[in-house]
Amino acid sequence: MADVAVPVGILTQIRLVAGLRWRLLRNGLRRKSNRFDLIGLIFVGVMSALFVFGLCFAFFAGAYNFLSVGRLGLLSLLFWGVFVFWQLFPIFAAGFSAAFEFGTLLRFPLDLTAFYVISLAYGLADFSALASVCWLVSMTLGAVAAKPAVLPAMLLVVTLFLLLNVTLERLIGSWLERLLSRRRTREIFFALFILSMVSLNLVEPVMRRYGPILRPAQRITPYFSWFPPALAGRAIASAAQAHWGGAALGCAGLLLYAAVFSIFLWARFAKQYRGEELSETAAPAPVAVRAVAKADDAPDHLGALSPQVAAIVRKEFRYLTRNSFSFFTLIMPPTLVLIFSSMFTGKHPTSEHQISSEMLFPGIMAYLVLILMAPAYNCFAFEGRGIQTYFMAPARFREVFLGKNLLLLLVLAVEMGLSLAMLAWRLGLPSLPVFVATLTAIVFAVVGQLTLANWSSLNFPRKLEFGQMRGQRQSGMAVLIAFGAQFVFGGVSAVILLAGRWMENSWLPAEAFALFAAAAVGGYFASLDALSRLAEKKKEVLIEALCR
Repeated sequence: MADVAVPVGILTQIRLVAGLRWRLLRNGLRRKSNRFDLIGLIFVGVMSALFVFGLCFAFFAGAYNFLSVGRLGLLSLLFWGVFVFWQLFPIFAAGFSAAFEFGTLLRFPLDLTAFYVISLAYGLADFSALASVCWLVSMTLGAVAAKPAVLPAMLLVVTLFLLLNVTLERLIGSWLERLLSRRRTREIFFALFILSMVSLNLVEPVMRRYGPILRPAQRITPYFSWFPPALAGRAIASAAQAHWGGAALGCAGLLLYAAVFSIFLWARFAKQYRGEELSETAAPAPVAVRAVAKADDAPDHLGALSPQVAAIVRKEFRYLTRNSFSFFTLIMPPTLVLIFSSMFTGKHPTSEHQISSEMLFPGIMAYLVLILMAPAYNCFAFEGRGIQTYFMAPARFREVFLGKNLLLLLVLAVEMGLSLAMLAWRLGLPSLPVFVATLTAIVFAVVGQLTLANWSSLNFPRKLEFGQMRGQRQSGMAVLIAFGAQFVFGGVSAVILLAGRWMENSWLPAEAFALFAAAAVGGYFASLDALSRLAEKKKEVLIEALCR
């Protein structure tokens, strides 16, 4: 298209694409579901803004203090903080970043330069980029408040540092996208990622025990002086001391890094601009034919369930084992329970403040509910076009929800059983009143949330893809409902537990939670028929959201 269209300037191309994106956003808000999604995103944005602005004061105070008292060597620490956050946070929260749809943009007559510039602009739309820009501005204001003479150097260094980081972040994201285009590499990468995240919890215990042995490793720290954050810190320190040669050397190093990253990113985007297609589809191969097993060949372990519910349970189990990301996350809770129990309890705890099982057991169970209940608020996420089958099959949505919820309850039971076994091995079980109160509180919190989660899945569906990290964002309103439900149920449970301590009645929480759990179970079964009727009304919403 770019070769046959009338030549248009780069700025005009960028302006037209930006105008198109704005019209798509504005027209999308005519839908009620999108407006609710925007409300949820605004709430999450406000919470994120509080975090960002809180650290803005810290960066301002750090830059002001380091320059005013002459501790110029510590300026690099501030740049290191921004650099590490900017590059690592998009990997942790890939689903919340702005997805750059290259295939969509190639429909328009864009040249390669406009294509490259627009991709960098999308990089600045990430939360990590916006937060880092705010922190860099705060550092600039703090440095200028301490020494106004460093303003020109600070502006130049911050600009180069910003260009370098956004280029590197887009380059890393592009490489990861290519690396994760195959299922096997995705599974290997995610397994290594999980292991590395778990290993971070072991850094502090290892340093406490083997710190003297590892001190020679500090000799490698001078080699980090040629990395971009160290160069930026040294450039500002040299400018504050009027050593303009050192400041120029630091800026030249930042410019060189930015140029090298830009060359690699240009080459990567050039391949995508020419139509590179990342796919894991294999060539067709002959498949061995095997006899179809009869219904009576093996015992049916789900024979106690109705055929519709049993079919949903089997399908959900296959979805769970097929989705490597979700399957690997099930390993995390028991592993973290083992780490927490080692940190706070045992014969050789790594923390000075030990916690008894009376407090640790309810906290661990609440953590498991918090983590494992989150996907239930968008339980149709991976159905895709298969959502149409539910409206044609001889099954009501009552059976669909029962099957999905039953598998979730089984997963929760297995995870809590493993965690309970680890706690009993490492610490021992709590007293009987606390144990019974915690279990009944779990029934109350989980079953009570299932009704809200099923309602949220019908009203605010969002399609997700197997094996993808980037662009996998839940509906903003679903996230808001999940956050509110966890807050309410957690607050009620905490009040009941504290009431038992305040009234010195150890069995009061168990009795109260038993009543609440019975009410939650009754309300859940009473809601299934109403949710089945609601699903018929939301048929078009579900099909439109999941069949894109």
